[in-house]
Amino acid sequence: MPQDLHSHAVVADAHNDLLMAVTARPPERWASFFRERWLPQLREGGIDIQVLPVFIDDQYRPEGALRQTLRMIECAHVLAEGNADHVALCRDGAEIDAALADCRIALVLALESAPGVDAHVELFSTLFRLGVRIASIAHWGRTPLADGSCEDATGSRLTIPGVRAVREMERLGMLFDVSHLGASGVSHVLEIATRPLIATHSCARALRDHHRNLSDEHLRGIAATGGVICVNFIPDFLTDDRDKIGVERIVDHIEHIVSVTGIDHVGIGADFIQEVMADLTPPCCETLGDEDPFLDFPGLEGPAGMPLVTGALLDRGLAEDDVRKILGGNLKRVMGSHMG
Repeated sequence: MPQDLHSHAVVADAHNDLLMAVTARPPERWASFFRERWLPQLREGGIDIQVLPVFIDDQYRPEGALRQTLRMIECAHVLAEGNADHVALCRDGAEIDAALADCRIALVLALESAPGVDAHVELFSTLFRLGVRIASIAHWGRTPLADGSCEDATGSRLTIPGVRAVREMERLGMLFDVSHLGASGVSHVLEIATRPLIATHSCARALRDHHRNLSDEHLRGIAATGGVICVNFIPDFLTDDRDKIGVERIVDHIEHIVSVTGIDHVGIGADFIQEVMADLTPPCCETLGDEDPFLDFPGLEGPAGMPLVTGALLDRGLAEDDVRKILGGNLKRVMGSHMG
């Protein structure tokens, strides 16, 4: 039964950094590498909607950030055009519906911390024209727009350009992503937002006191906007006990968020970093150490393992309709009504 439900549900993953791995190949290999390496995984995992974040490594910051942002966006277009029978780059709910009706995977472009924009908020409009539909404005550290969660001790709110960024994204129809934003910044966004917010890959701070996770107050606030919190699968954000790393801990966070927000505000943002790292790490350096929190999640190293989550949700006693909402129904609803 879990596999039947999974195969018939809309499964949406709000965060997979696979563009980093694809863009690292020569441009003439972008479409074929995606087809050979990532498409089979997405298909095996039953992924119907895949958000593709544009994340810029430190080596490109600050001078090369915009150039690498454009390269990654171009890569997404190239891999979509080169695999048009299997995927489609989507800009709104109608295009997502059309892709799913054709049994194609709907790809949605996102910016992660937007270092190519910085304080030049007018560039969000340019990137929107290129297909970007989701954006966050901070990662681990400080940006001209806001502080990331590693800077929580500063207690800082959004900068003036950061507030303008929220307004501009709302005007455009670009979903604002609070994942990675510092706690005070999340509170500030909740004060000024007039459209649904999403957290593309965050967990519950009540279960794991990590700066990357969201407090119950913030979970309730996001839900009050009509938004969705998509649970991250990275073990370090789920638990500080290595003996408890497993799919059950993902379900613990999902159930907690449901208890705080209700069933209509929870989704999945897996962040399958192990698979991306495997594609980016030279063969001489594949072993990164037994204590690396990213590399110890048996069965859920990549998208192919996604049906395990469906099975675990059903084993926990969740109703089938509720499981469908968590797997992708909730995120698809918000994308369909407020994106583009």
